[in-house]
Parts: sequence; C-alpha cells; structure tokens
Amino acid sequence: MNKFQLKKRWLNFIFIAVVSALLLGITSTAFSIYVYGNESNNIKADAAIVLGAAVWGNEPSPVFRERINHAVNLYQNGNIRNIIFTGGVGESNEPSEAVVGKRYAVERGVKETDIFVETESKTTRQNLINARKVAVENKLIKSKFLIVSDPLHLKRAVLMAQDLGIDAYPAATPTTRYRTFKRKCEFLTRETYFYLIYSLFKI
Repeated sequence: MNKFQLKKRWLNFIFIAVVSALLLGITSTAFSIYVYGNESNNIKADAAIVLGAAVWGNEPSPVFRERINHAVNLYQNGNIRNIIFTGGVGESNEPSEAVVGKRYAVERGVKETDIFVETESKTTRQNLINARKVAVENKLIKSKFLIVSDPLHLKRAVLMAQDLGIDAYPAATPTTRYRTFKRKCEFLTRETYFYLIYSLFKI
C-alpha cells in the first residue's frame, strides 16, 4: 500500500467516524426529546404559560385547543392558580392567539382575573420572553411555572424558559393532534433540528 492509498484510507476512516458521531448525537437528541415529552408529571405550580399556536378565525386551531384544554384542566384541578396565554396576530386580520386562548378558557370556567396575556410574540422564544415580562408586571416572576405545549415541543421550550430565569417545568398535553407516525416523525425531526440549533447558538 502506497502513501496515497494509506492517506485515502485514513481520510475515509475519519469521514465515517465524524458522520457516525453526528448521527449518534442527532439520534440520542431525538430520543431524549421524545422521552422528555412523554414522561408523566403531576407538578403543582403557581401559573401555567401556554405557548401559542394558530387560530382559525375566532377559534383556536386543533393544536392550540389541546394546549388550552390542558391548561384549563390544570386550573380546575388546582394544579395552578393563573394562566398566561401567549401569541400574537398571524398574517391575516385574525385576533391574537392569546386573546382567543383567554376567551376560550373563560368560556370554560376560568376566572378572567386569573388570566394574563401577551399578544406580540410569533416564536417560542418570544412567547417565553414576553410571558416573563407579564409575570414581572404581575408580581409572579418568583413563582413556579408549568410550560404547556405538545409533548415533543417541551424539551426545547423548557430549556429556553430556564435560560431566561424562569422556574419552569413541563406540562405536556395528554392528547395531541400529531397522532400518525408520519406526523410525529416530522414534528420530532423539526424539534430535533431546532433544539440542536438553540443548544449551539442560543437562538
């Protein structure tokens, strides 16, 4: 074997090792996201932060409705005392996600005085930044918070919240609109990508 062949073999070995390490890292991250979101938690907290999702006219989309329903159940069961709804206006003239969430929750028995909203955010991180501002304004910042969202969304969302100084814990919706294997895989792939990007660059 000449020097050229030896060098080529080493380069191939290094390439395979790097690719294998990347695949292992991505796979383990995806697995941790799945496990984290599917762990059963029964944590009591002072308030829940409900992460925004799309609205359809004046009604929450099926995904958002699952999140609101879970927050309402937590409230009615005494697990939380307050709810912070997050989410701004989309591209159309629809009402903000937070306003739709509040209206839906009030119709289901949550006291209006126990609900706070922020109506400017468009991303998960903005949801949490603005929710923190609302918590400060209403003297809730030293409280314990449950982050309410879909199971596969929670690992990234809770990490973001904790990085913002929020005493945050996951509260996964017990049901989700991402039911089929294909939809779950798509959502998990997306969340794995965004989790890795946030972990590396904090964006």
